[in-house]
Amino acid sequence: MTRTAAPAATPAAPAPGPETTSPGTTSPGTTAHLTPERWNRANRHLVRKAIAEFSHERILQPLEETGRDGMFRLTSDDGRAVYRFRATVLALQHWNVAAESIERTLDGAGAALDALDFITEFAGTLGINEQMLPVYLEEISSTLASAAFKDAPDAPDSGLLAAGLTGGADPAADFQAVERSMTEGHPCFVANNGRLGFGSGDYLAYAPEAGAPIRLEWIAVRADRTRFTAVAGMDYRRHLHKELGAATLAAFESALAAAGLDPAGYYYLPVHPWQWRNKLSVTFAADVANRHIVHLGTGEDTYQAQQSIRTFFNRSKPSRCYVKTALSVVNMGFMRGLSPEYMVATPAINDWLHGLVSADPALQAADFRILREVAAIGYTNRYYDAAAPKGSPYRKMLAALWRESPLDQLDNGEQLATMASLLHTDAAGTPFASALISRSGLPARQWLRRYLEAYLVPLLHCFYAYDLAFMPHGENLILVLRDGVPQRVFMKDIAEEIVVMGEKVELPEEVSRVRVQIPAEEKVLSLFTDVFDCFFRFLSALLHEDGILDQQDFWAEVAETVAQYQDAHPEFAGDFAASDLFAEDFVLSCLNRLQLRNNQQMLDLSDPSGGLQFSGRIPNPLAGFRPASRGH
Repeated sequence: MTRTAAPAATPAAPAPGPETTSPGTTSPGTTAHLTPERWNRANRHLVRKAIAEFSHERILQPLEETGRDGMFRLTSDDGRAVYRFRATVLALQHWNVAAESIERTLDGAGAALDALDFITEFAGTLGINEQMLPVYLEEISSTLASAAFKDAPDAPDSGLLAAGLTGGADPAADFQAVERSMTEGHPCFVANNGRLGFGSGDYLAYAPEAGAPIRLEWIAVRADRTRFTAVAGMDYRRHLHKELGAATLAAFESALAAAGLDPAGYYYLPVHPWQWRNKLSVTFAADVANRHIVHLGTGEDTYQAQQSIRTFFNRSKPSRCYVKTALSVVNMGFMRGLSPEYMVATPAINDWLHGLVSADPALQAADFRILREVAAIGYTNRYYDAAAPKGSPYRKMLAALWRESPLDQLDNGEQLATMASLLHTDAAGTPFASALISRSGLPARQWLRRYLEAYLVPLLHCFYAYDLAFMPHGENLILVLRDGVPQRVFMKDIAEEIVVMGEKVELPEEVSRVRVQIPAEEKVLSLFTDVFDCFFRFLSALLHEDGILDQQDFWAEVAETVAQYQDAHPEFAGDFAASDLFAEDFVLSCLNRLQLRNNQQMLDLSDPSGGLQFSGRIPNPLAGFRPASRGH
């Protein structure tokens, strides 16, 4: 694997100095992507998605045009705007809307598609209150601007991404090329690139799709206000030596000593550059002035932002850890902070899960792996900790964690790709998944089976054996591929996302927060909603529309995979009946309804079931494939 080291940067002296302006804020190039052509394409794409997803969630009710098979219309709340479009309704009531077919009239005259207009025209039906509507429009505008940026003429096509930009010579470079080439974001959310708080210069500097090299800011934080924890066998000095190197550590210590401060009284903590400039240097000014926080400058390594915005991949030394930072930016329903309180137990939770996965024969047979969050650190600001309620963004402004890199766990000839890539379509309309299938040389259904064995089977086993559920959307998994064929997956985002929904496993006291009481009938939604509705619905539609694999064959393969897993584990027969994946239907859990209700705090993460939004029931595509031996 080829690795390019970044030139060393000497840490700055800790004495206060003038702050630089936001990256690129004065450059006219920050809006070069906002052209009429790109803006029009972005609006057509987002209006299509809004129609499809709001209709799927039964917020909008398109009417079929009389005598025009496959043509539908929507009329705005005030009756002035009418949208007509062609669509096919696929399994899971997925609205496959033909973007080029959408036409809008306003007061009877033809009008351009405008996603901002669309939201305001249907605001009453969407149920957005007056206070939330401008904020949601800001998120829509940001999502449009992001789409215009991604609509670049030099973007690599799906075939090139599937083969690897370096042809496999540099797995890290190929992996990160896929990461920055993703154009859609979360497939369900309409406003999925909000990033409220970023300016246009920040966007070019820190957005994942920009792929810009980033150096993290480092600060020294008073040890008596900070908690550092690590997985078994790792301590603070050893971890920082591995991640920073002896020279940078020595430079940090020298900077503190030169300021008359004792390095032994401080921990070193990585910070997102935006967070330092826009939050910590102002909101934590008292701590900076009193030398509870000392700015040390940037580290040597160059990083690349990942799709989750606040997580960074080390491009200088890819075998080093990812770094996840607190970022006080609103994106997709949450302020993207990190809780110092939550960080304390993070390594212990990862140790526990790693032990469970390593000891389970079925998970080992699937070669299922997790990327452990091996160390975490959090600083407590006593002012905001006392003033703000638990869960407040003001208590989540200064923390970080380190996650294992997958690079050291690759065999020769293997490549990595975010699982979100399976829903990616290039500018020519070719799905990345189709390109992988073509590269593999396998029949599409056989390729799908390999993918399901790597991804779905471990999720089934964790659910039925341990009442354990992940947040298994595309961005949270990394595929390991060989010649386009899935070999195994890495699950990430462990401590903040996993839940144990029952009493099948004992949990150490320090891990107990992951046990959550969820109504029995809602447990299976961790598969029906998170896997079937929020991922397979889109993948099956993409392959169906591309002519690669009929949707019936897709769901038949999913059903066969589930049935074979159940046949192999008769010890869970009672659980299979209680959480029946072949049920006739299941509750439709709606993500956009959550965001439309409160686009700054969709859910209380300590009670992930309590605030869910449901809209009736939806037919289960597996119901027609129920094995005869299962009965009804």
